[in-house]
Amino acid sequence: MAGWYEISQANDGQYRFVLKAGNSEVILTSELYKAKASALNGIESVQKNSPEDGRYDRLEAKNGKPYFNLKAANHQIIGTSQLYGSEQSRDKGIESVKHNGGSETIKDLTIVT
Repeated sequence: MAGWYEISQANDGQYRFVLKAGNSEVILTSELYKAKASALNGIESVQKNSPEDGRYDRLEAKNGKPYFNLKAANHQIIGTSQLYGSEQSRDKGIESVKHNGGSETIKDLTIVT
């Protein structure tokens, strides 16, 4: 199964999106946005930039755990990964974002039915 995006709203009214892999695991999380339209623009940026290996910063947290940021052409961070147990796991996470980032499926969790 292909991945998808989910848009949600935080308690303070701001919006964020996550990219989920086909197994429902979150593989990328955005920053908070004041407007839903900005979150949608962020998704478009992931769709555009995720295939390019040079857009990924492979980093290490203060506790030594590897993680990555996906950046746009202007070097702004579009999304951040979870912390991984190894560099190999982090690199698999990057490959998952490359594979799933082009998804056009967006599940809007802010719509109340």
